[in-house]
Amino acid sequence: MNEWTPIAKDYDPLKAGSIDGTDEEPHDRAVLRAMLARYVPNKGVVGDPQLTLFVARLSQQTTEEKLKEVFSRYGDIQRIRLVRDFITGFSKGYAFIEYKQENAIKKAYRDANKLVIDQREVFVDYELERTLKGWIPRRLGGGFGGKKESGQLRFGGRDRPFRKPINLPVFQNYSRQESYHGENRQRSRSRERHHDWRARKTENTRDRGRDGRWSQRTDREHSMERHSKEERNRDGERDSKDRRRRDHKRERSRERDHRT
Repeated sequence: MNEWTPIAKDYDPLKAGSIDGTDEEPHDRAVLRAMLARYVPNKGVVGDPQLTLFVARLSQQTTEEKLKEVFSRYGDIQRIRLVRDFITGFSKGYAFIEYKQENAIKKAYRDANKLVIDQREVFVDYELERTLKGWIPRRLGGGFGGKKESGQLRFGGRDRPFRKPINLPVFQNYSRQESYHGENRQRSRSRERHHDWRARKTENTRDRGRDGRWSQRTDREHSMERHSKEERNRDGERDSKDRRRRDHKRERSRERDHRT
């Protein structure tokens, strides 16, 4: 953890494919392809890599003249190389700009990032092909680019730095007997909490009204409700006695009529 940095010092495809650099297996095929790739930097590239700026996400209409017009405000430019397709000659959307002074490239790195050129927001970073050890370009599954839709997120660069891993506490290894007793105590406590919760729930549901709100009743209201229930029960008993008496009278009258 003491050697952790948000920006990668050495390029590792497996580490670049992880949000915090702790993955042990590649999460997509591009990372595996970058791990199996054997890439050698282009020896035909000229210029000082420490003074070269990488500009990406360019518009197809952006030319070398437009780049020179925009980036010359930060200092004197030695050369500009806009990467084009070998067959069609169309721009691939990125370029390399070499400055003459170190302070010029630092100023461009600080101020030119997310600058709008030809209605496109550009991305600016130092050249990594010759300065970052183990660099694998994006066309081979590496780089620090990628899209969320394709799942090829890469971390460790300026656009998406690493997230610091979380240090989990190290627990002591207790004996088997102590762990067994601890589990039993934990289970008994959970059962007690469960029983207490059920008891509270049953008590609360008794006082819950139809609309789901808590009814705040006084002792007088409870006693009045209890008396009304007792009166209804007594009235019901009286009605049943009267009903039995009437039935008994009907039966006696029928017997007299039958005898006569």
